Amino acid sequence: MLKDFLSTFKSFTPIVLGLLVIQVLVLKKPLDKPQEFFGGYILGLLGLFLFLRGIAMCLLPLGHNVGQNLPVLDNKFWIILIAFAIGYLSTLAEPALQSLALEAEEVSVGALPQKVLIQAVAIGFGAGMALGVAKILYQIPTSAVIIPFLFITVILAYFSPETFVGIAFDSASATTGPINIPINMAIAVGLSTVLASVDPLAAGFGLVGLTSLGAASSVMILGILTRF
Repeated sequence: MLKDFLSTFKSFTPIVLGLLVIQVLVLKKPLDKPQEFFGGYILGLLGLFLFLRGIAMCLLPLGHNVGQNLPVLDNKFWIILIAFAIGYLSTLAEPALQSLALEAEEVSVGALPQKVLIQAVAIGFGAGMALGVAKILYQIPTSAVIIPFLFITVILAYFSPETFVGIAFDSASATTGPINIPINMAIAVGLSTVLASVDPLAAGFGLVGLTSLGAASSVMILGILTRF
């Protein structure tokens, strides 16, 4: 645990010190409420350490075990459906997406409600997760899935309102957070390891890209629907 804490310290402290140097030495501006700042630094450091430790102890092994045990169902349709449900539910809990959706609602003056955007992203992410698991189950080459998906995304970007295109790609980035990635990557790699004819390195990776494309596409489809 001490080694993990030191690793978190080395990752978290430089960015804080860098911003502090810019604020005080470069911009020549004093800190507002220094005591609160240093207290927040301590809380942020401890919080990040505990969060990452919890992810490593809980979500990663659980996702890996779920992925390894999915073939027990012996029904590819149900496995793909469960993958969609996991992707959908994990996206709803992603903190970065919550913040982005709230910002989008404020900037659009309520025209794009927070809950609507979150639901659209979650559905797209779940669809990408389902597609990634189907790719593993049916041993489809990654390029054969991603290239057509990219082509569809470009078409959607052309027809979707410009404001939704920017939100779509930011939403896709927001889904690649500390909750989604450990769960979904662990499930994909775990599933790949138990399928005898599947290489975990070739099949277990690439799923994050599919889920991001799915999230972006669903938001752009939402933008197209707003035209009507």
